[in-house]
Amino acid sequence: MDDGGITISGTAVRQIAVFLENQVGALLSIVRLLNDHHVVVLGLSIKESTDATIVRLLVSDPDTVQALFMERGIPFSATDLVVVELRHGAVGLADCLQTLQEAETNINFAYPLLSQPNDCSALALSVEDAEFGTSVLLDAGFKVLYQEDLSR
Repeated sequence: MDDGGITISGTAVRQIAVFLENQVGALLSIVRLLNDHHVVVLGLSIKESTDATIVRLLVSDPDTVQALFMERGIPFSATDLVVVELRHGAVGLADCLQTLQEAETNINFAYPLLSQPNDCSALALSVEDAEFGTSVLLDAGFKVLYQEDLSR
């Protein structure tokens, strides 16, 4: 897709959010299930709760995870995120946030990736409109990562 001179080329990164009982071993069982199907967890965020929790996962193969969760009756939802590379590590966070603020787009949540694609820090962002957020960051010179970049 071409957006004002900047080419968006790749599949959006899809996050899988799963609802888990807040009990010992629940997260481990999900991670082991994914590992057994050759899916790597690349990023995760856990929403705190006493009885149950929502675990947000960035994985190497979201299609496999969705099929697996449907097959097993595990409730989940999928959302497109923007994953931005922070070439200068944490120091680049302020520039990224300022770029999004100047575009007047809200950030719903964010979390870092566990792996470092291209040996750089990366941040997963849920913004109001993933396509718009992607084009804003690309216009500002940031490198946006796509599912193909993370699934290698």
